[in-house]
Amino acid sequence: MIDEYLADLDRRLHGCGRFKADLLAEARDGLHDAADAYRAGGWPGEEAERRAVADFGPAAVVARGYQAELGMLSGVRTLWKLVIGVPAMQILWDYARILTFGDWTKLSTPTPGWYKVVAHASHGAVFVVPVVGVLALLGTRWLSRRLDGVRLSRLCGVLIAFAVGVNLASVGLLIGATGVVDVSRLFLSVPCVLLMLAWVALSVRLVVLARRSWGGYATIVA
Repeated sequence: MIDEYLADLDRRLHGCGRFKADLLAEARDGLHDAADAYRAGGWPGEEAERRAVADFGPAAVVARGYQAELGMLSGVRTLWKLVIGVPAMQILWDYARILTFGDWTKLSTPTPGWYKVVAHASHGAVFVVPVVGVLALLGTRWLSRRLDGVRLSRLCGVLIAFAVGVNLASVGLLIGATGVVDVSRLFLSVPCVLLMLAWVALSVRLVVLARRSWGGYATIVA
């Protein structure tokens, strides 16, 4: 009965495989300890497992709490990628441009005024994203003592979606605007191209992680 219960719990949970495996291992240990205690009290094996499962709670109810915890663990991991990864990409790209290309005055085409506005907005967004990430990390930690896991997971998912959306919009807008002004600016040097591709890959990865986090929340409230 314990194995059947754990299999049911496994089917109901969605999230990082490592985190889910840890939660299921914790549940397995608790169930076996409870069953062993019932056996020590004189109950036969099958009845001991049945009572241990009954004490643990319905799988649907337990999965709700576990899913909220999975969502938070995944959300925190995504937030750290936002806080560290996004500004790191901008800083590395700027240094690569300075070292391998030089000053912007070397550009062969004029820079329109509207493009400067887009560039400043995009660079500003790069530093807004980690600020939102830090506030989300601190806020969820503080609110963890005041909100239940489901509402906290939902709040974390909203903040992640906002920060990831801002980052994706800024990257897409900057690359698109640069292509309109002068496509060659996207290929200033090999290191700049590689870092641009890495930044795009990171942005896509963050979208995937945000979708997983939001999907986990949807599972909780379903």
